Parts: sequence; C-alpha cells; structure tokens
Amino acid sequence: MSNRQTKTDVILIGAGIMSATLGTLLKELVPDWNITVFEKLATAGEESSNEWNNAGTGHAALCELNYTVEKQDGSIDISKAIKINEEYQVSKQFWSYLVKSNLIRNPQDFIMPLPHLSLVQGEENVTFLKKRFEALSDNPLFQGMEFSDDPGKLMEWIPLIMQGRTTNEPMAATRIESGTDVNFGALTRMLFDHLKSKNVDIKFKHSVDDIKRASDGSWELKVRNVDNGTVERHTAKFVFIGGGGGSLPLLQKSGIPEGKHIGGFPVSGLFMVCNNPDVVEQHHAKVYGKAKVGAPPMSVPHLDTRFIDNKKSLLFGPFAGFSPKFLKTGSMFDLIGSVKPNNVFTMLAAGAKNVPLTKYLIQQVMLSKEQRMEELREFIPNAKSEDWDIVVAGQRVQVIKDTAAGKGTLQFGTEVISAADGSIAALLGASPGASTAVSVMLELVKRCFPQQLKAWEPKIKEMIPSYGVSLLKHPELIEEIHTSTGRTLGLTNELQPA
Repeated sequence: MSNRQTKTDVILIGAGIMSATLGTLLKELVPDWNITVFEKLATAGEESSNEWNNAGTGHAALCELNYTVEKQDGSIDISKAIKINEEYQVSKQFWSYLVKSNLIRNPQDFIMPLPHLSLVQGEENVTFLKKRFEALSDNPLFQGMEFSDDPGKLMEWIPLIMQGRTTNEPMAATRIESGTDVNFGALTRMLFDHLKSKNVDIKFKHSVDDIKRASDGSWELKVRNVDNGTVERHTAKFVFIGGGGGSLPLLQKSGIPEGKHIGGFPVSGLFMVCNNPDVVEQHHAKVYGKAKVGAPPMSVPHLDTRFIDNKKSLLFGPFAGFSPKFLKTGSMFDLIGSVKPNNVFTMLAAGAKNVPLTKYLIQQVMLSKEQRMEELREFIPNAKSEDWDIVVAGQRVQVIKDTAAGKGTLQFGTEVISAADGSIAALLGASPGASTAVSVMLELVKRCFPQQLKAWEPKIKEMIPSYGVSLLKHPELIEEIHTSTGRTLGLTNELQPA
C-alpha cells in the first residue's frame, strides 16, 4: 500500500455526464484550478450516461405526459413541463457555446433533430391530451405543437404504429417538430476528451473506497487502483460525488449530517431494440404513451428513434425490474450495505409504503419475452418477435427520504445533497434525462461556491445568455435561443414558423 498523498483543488468522482459537465463549467470559470477525476471503470460514460443504458433521452418535456398532471378541477398543471423545458434550453446554450468555441466539434455526433409525439388511446385519454395540448400550445416554449385525432393524419405521422390496427378505439397524438435526440454517452466522452486537453487528470480504473474530513477542513480520499490494488491518498478542497448509483454509499462515508436519513431504492430496467433495418426505417420520432395505472413514472412506455454510433436505431421500453445492485457493475450487497443506523427507519417505512411498487417491479422481472412483445404490440400491432432483442438498461437508484409527506418517501427525481460549507456535494437519484445536467450543475456551482459567484457571473452569461432570466417573461429570447442553438448544433428543424 502506498501512502502517496496528492493535493488538488477539485476532485470529481465518476466519469459520467454530471462530472463531465461540472468539470467543463469549472475549467471555463477558473482555468487554473487543478481537477482530478476518478472512475472505477476503464472508460468515461459507461454507467448511467451510456447510450445503451437509457431507453430514451433528450427531452424538453415535449412529449412526457407525467410532467403535465390533471388537477382535481380538470385543469392541467404545466409548471413541471415548463421548468424542464427551460432547463433543456440552458443545456442547449451551453453545448452551443462549446461548439462555437471549438471546445467540442461535430455536434451531430451527440444531438439530432427528431419530432416528439405523445400518443393516447381511449376517449378519456384523448380528452386529457386535447386539454394538455391547449394548455401547452399557447406557451412560447411549446410553439409549433400540433394535435390530431384523425387516423389519416396519425398514419402520416407514425405509420409503423398505425399499420394493422383493428380497433375502433379513439386515438390522438400531439406532435412537435422541434424535438431532439441526444446521445449522452457520446457527449460525455467528447467532454472528457476536451477536459483531458485542458490538463485535467482523469484516472480510470480507480475506485474511491473512503472519504473523510482532514483537520484543515479539506477532504481526504482513499483511492484504490483497480488493476494492482495499490492505495493512494488524495486531498481536495472540493469534492463532487457524481457516481450514479454509487454516490449514496460514498455520501454516507463522508459523514456529513446532510447525508443522513437518506436511503436508496434500486430499480433496474430492460428495453427492446429492433434488429431489422426495414422496421427501423419506418419510424422517425420519439413517441410517448401513458403509464399504466399503478406503474411508477419511470415506466412510461415509449418507442424511440435513437442515433447511436451515427446509425439510426429503434428502441422500445422501458420495462422496470429489480436488482439489489446500485450500479450495473455493482455488487448484490449494495442495497443491504446502504442500510445504516441513521436511515434504517426511513428505509423500513419506504418498504412498507411501497409494497405495490415492489410487487409491480417483481412482476416486471418475471415477464417472458413473449409477454414483453405483447406490450410492444400495443404500439406496433405487427411487431414480430424475431425483429426484437432485449437489452438490459442501466441501474437507477431512487432517493428515499423523510419529507413533509411522511417518513420514507420515495423520490422520483434527482437531488443534489451538499454540506453546509459547500465543500462536498453529491448527486443522487434517477436521472431525469441528463438533458437537465447543465442546470443541475449550475445550481450546484451556485450553492457550493457562493463567494465566487459574483465574479463568475459574466462568464456564465457568456456561456448561457439566458442565465438568471425567466424565458417565459422574455418570449423574444426563446426565439433567439432556438434560432442560434439550432444553427450551431445543426438542428435545422429547430423552429417551424407557427
């Protein structure tokens, strides 16, 4: 064991989209800070950020029905959809800045224009979709959205889904041309290549085994080289734990009070990928349906065109499942090991509360391929088993914590937990689509570096022109962002004239 000690300004744990984004932001704001990244696996973007570990990505809340909830009085609450859309505009501005500054090249390797559709069946759902369309289409962020319940129009939009339908049940869809498909695995790798060129020290196959506070207030990490087992000590003034499902155990080891009374519930996923190019060619959109009653929000069925390795693919999913691992490459003891004296009651309460969810996940695990095909046929009536293969998606760890809603409440979002002095922060929870990565990391910068924020603001505004401005109050800015990011990122269909 070597006791070599290395001091650095910033340590990022995990080489996924979140660390890549934070590292890139910090390098622009303070180029002379030394940054070190530790990643347990051999390359960047291999866990939650990997393109094959997500069934669908790149959303601006254009098509996900669970972001627009019907209230008791029948009206539609669109506030969450607006928030997510605004966050996505922030990401697009940041990526545009990187492309314009030649820090990353070839945006088409990670972002492509693609229509987004919501699709529903049954009279009640059609009424809901129409109301949702009326609530959103007046909004400048959702400009260009169309609604149709005409089978002829739907045939034009989604031929693969409409062919061979025998039911007379009413169907409707909304379509917005200016959607995108984002390959976060590719973007993560591009950002790490960029960071490497800026002298960021990226150590692959290095696992962080322990984190504790040194007497001078800095953080000391015990880091193990996965190949030869040697252990090194690394200290930094600021640590970001961005290790996906692996973040919770490290947060617990840091011992900060903010990390107590928090648990994690792992959810695994599967999706189906089409291996027949003729079928892939017949579909060109992301199409989201409505989650079944009792199903968790992350199990909304969708049929996605994706661009992976510059090739068009077709994915359907996700099917939720359960595994006690916190990472795809994790251990079967992750879940049990995360139960600590300070969170045991929170975890037990969550277990008692979520019996239906647990039952649902177990049922999902037990589905045969043919049963999965039956679900796919609700989308593609003519789907043939031999055209589809099953792919295991990444692990997601949902946060469990005590909230106003009671002990052991399961959270279906992401959460940044940081120490009171801002010296350490962790990102927990299931990714809401890394499309919000830039907003989440800017929030972290604001929270962890309050003293520097004033000095950094001009640079942040240069990277993200809408920073600190509500887009809804400045519709002219929305149009400007659509046009400029569309041009830089090569999204030619970014804004259709209304």
